[in-house]
Amino acid sequence: MSLVLSAIHEHGLINPASVALSDQHLRLTYGELEHQVEATAAALDRAFGGELSGRPVGLALENRPAWVILDLSLIRLGWANIPLPGFFTAAQREHALENAGAGLLIKTGAELGEQFSVAGEMLAIETLAHKKTALPSGTAKVTYTSGTTGQPKGVCLSQAQMEAVASSIVSVIGDEFAGRHMPLLPLSILLENVAGLYSSLIAGGRYHVLAPEAIGLANPFKPELGRLLQAIREENATSLILVPDLLRALIVSMGFSGTRLPQLNLVAVGGAKVAPQLLDQAQALGLPVFEGYGLSECSSVVALNTPQARTIGSVGRILPHLTVEVGTDGELLVGPRPFLGYAGGQLHAGPVHTGDLGSLDADGYLRIVGRKSNTIITAHGRNIAPEWVESELLAQPEIRQALVFGEAQSELGALIVPLMPEMLPEAVAAAVARANQNLPVYAQVGRWKLRPPFDAALGELTGNGRPRRSVLLKHEQAFISSDSVRSFA
Repeated sequence: MSLVLSAIHEHGLINPASVALSDQHLRLTYGELEHQVEATAAALDRAFGGELSGRPVGLALENRPAWVILDLSLIRLGWANIPLPGFFTAAQREHALENAGAGLLIKTGAELGEQFSVAGEMLAIETLAHKKTALPSGTAKVTYTSGTTGQPKGVCLSQAQMEAVASSIVSVIGDEFAGRHMPLLPLSILLENVAGLYSSLIAGGRYHVLAPEAIGLANPFKPELGRLLQAIREENATSLILVPDLLRALIVSMGFSGTRLPQLNLVAVGGAKVAPQLLDQAQALGLPVFEGYGLSECSSVVALNTPQARTIGSVGRILPHLTVEVGTDGELLVGPRPFLGYAGGQLHAGPVHTGDLGSLDADGYLRIVGRKSNTIITAHGRNIAPEWVESELLAQPEIRQALVFGEAQSELGALIVPLMPEMLPEAVAAAVARANQNLPVYAQVGRWKLRPPFDAALGELTGNGRPRRSVLLKHEQAFISSDSVRSFA
């Protein structure tokens, strides 16, 4: 039996009244959750266990208790789960299902397909006619990420690999932090699924999952921050997992509104480099933010700062089940064997070449410089990681989004999205000047352009909110190529 399912059973015996899963209306103890998982797994097996037994199952649901129960039920059955993020296009979703050879698709609403009730929610299950795909033996989850191109790639993970991450997180943080975890990221994102859900259940915490529209995240790229802050406070969330963009938005909103969240004792942030200045701002507001680092091929988390061991400017120490080596070119290699392979591809053996540049200090703290493929070489021969400069820009409250460029140019430039559309250029200029004070002369931003928010619909953002550099550079080519022209408009 999996570590997560075993933990659910043990917590149910030791603490019968402890709540494992809840929303605004539902409360399931650990024993009740185990019963729901067993009943759902049995129903799926009766209905689809014949010819489709063992075929991967696509899961196209928003955050709900039903998502959790279905995920755990698929673990119980040994059927691979293909979580499908809501931000995927129809073409991306279809590619993922076909690429992994899905036999079933579970989705919300009164859509075509057999009706099926989970946790009081009526779902539709559609039988698919995709050809079987050769997946690595032991594949429990095929997670797709839009990455830096439009074609999702399926990372195959075993349940043991994911649970190794979750149990390592519990071991370095401590189960005393297992209070009430509220997911803000989609459960279809591996970081929330593994580090949020699995870690909470292993530690004996309460996973309090609300629908996105109930917490102001119906559109994750344009959060309703007032509603989100209110939900975090009123629902008594004690832990969160955030991406840096959402952390910045919360800090700005808390500063303007005066709202404080004293019940929070752990806010993990990952997905991109975070400027130390932003972490200082969070601390001033009482937010206990701890930066980490990971990637899908490593089941989401590789390193993490914790309340017991933290160094600002680093992404923390390596989780105990992993190893990290720094190559001769500065690339990070994570071993020993974090994932199984890619759907439809060859089996993976040995460490993962991350494509990230970084270093390890004498105390074992990992620092990330940037992406190997993103390195800018200026006309003066300086090698610069744009993520470093962008983190300083994004630490300024006036700047919502930023992308730095300057390959073979005499100075660095930036595309800047202001916090508010009506913000005066002079205010942004002051923000850029403050950021430049924290940078050496060769890495300072010499010219910049204000522009509308990066648009996921135009392909300018990945699903988790990271800028797609190639797309943005193409869209702004006229400004970018005008190295000799200084523009602040």
